[in-house]
Amino acid sequence: MNAEIIAVGSELLLGQIVNSNAQYISEQLAEMGVNVYYHTSVGDNPARLQEVIEVAKKRADLLIFTGGLGPTKDDLTKETIANALGTTLSMDHDALESIKGYFQKVNREMTPNNEKQALILSGAHVLKNEHGMAPGMLLKKEGTSYMLLPGPPSEMRPMFDKHGKQAILNLMKKKEIIHSRVLRFFGIGEAELETQLEDLIDRQTNPTIAPLAGDGEVTLRLTAKHESMDIAVSLLDSVEEKILKRVGELFYGYNQDSLVEVGVHLLKEKGLTLSCAESLTGGLFQAQLTSIPGASDVLSGGVICYQDEIKKRILSVNDRTLKQHSAVSEQCARELAENVRELFSTDIGISFTGVAGPDTHQGHPAGTVWIGLSMKDRTTKAFLLNLGGGRNGNRMRTAKYGWHYLIKELS
Repeated sequence: MNAEIIAVGSELLLGQIVNSNAQYISEQLAEMGVNVYYHTSVGDNPARLQEVIEVAKKRADLLIFTGGLGPTKDDLTKETIANALGTTLSMDHDALESIKGYFQKVNREMTPNNEKQALILSGAHVLKNEHGMAPGMLLKKEGTSYMLLPGPPSEMRPMFDKHGKQAILNLMKKKEIIHSRVLRFFGIGEAELETQLEDLIDRQTNPTIAPLAGDGEVTLRLTAKHESMDIAVSLLDSVEEKILKRVGELFYGYNQDSLVEVGVHLLKEKGLTLSCAESLTGGLFQAQLTSIPGASDVLSGGVICYQDEIKKRILSVNDRTLKQHSAVSEQCARELAENVRELFSTDIGISFTGVAGPDTHQGHPAGTVWIGLSMKDRTTKAFLLNLGGGRNGNRMRTAKYGWHYLIKELS
């Protein structure tokens, strides 16, 4: 079954609200084995909505509408669909009694236009609204099914979960499971990752492989379809193994994992403590760490050493280092990492020093960054980055690279 999700409401097109309904419904349909190829948004305009319906029913078996079921004059979804299908609206008396009961309960007068919310497409299967007033509905006509859901997510989601899913399953002749897994990578661009996996992507059928870049990271969404969940999982395992053989050194987690969560988990797992010396990141790395519950198990403390005087006085960076090499140097990054580890008596010390931008500093262009990493019984390391973003983007990416290098060392 192929579905199209149609969101009705001018407020969506004006940017006043985000269409979170479409995302939610798509996720649920994917688990049920229903393909979603199009999301459409249209304003509260009968002529334009009718055009959308005419296009959508040519390319989808199931049209799911959200919004436009309310009591006001601009709520015209039911009326427009009825007109497009050449059918009528009829009163659902159970829904009407429920609406009347609500107004009696809150001791408010029910205006006549609220009765409009109890109208349904004649012959439709009613989806009860247990968190609002207007019921949803499902009508099948001439091979195409039309599902109407309320716009407020607080009403739409429970209605879809409790009543809508089963109604769709009843329509399906063959029930397949679509199972997805997201692989997360850091330290490689989307184009480079795709090049490394080009032949696998070109040959994809089931599972499919979809690269996606965002926020300095790259993800691969693997999606398998089968009637058996066990076989779908096995298909994903097989293609994941092939991918990680090529780019496994840049892989760090699954699905909603973040670099910070993975890093904190590894520190806890190994019983290690960490301290930080932050210059250009200004405490950002520690702020990310402390956003994770249980951070106190691993973070002992840190120093924001923005000025060279603090690097010398608090973290004992050699004056000669700063004069000969500057604060933006491998030597300074190493000393900061080693000295902060000694200052806080931790297992690991990590440091960040560089030029966030937009201007150059001490002859170094914006985006020049050094990250130092000092661990007990290991040689201190320093990593050079040449970033090309704006000031805040450089700071964010620097912190992420800190987690990236830390995870690699701990792994």
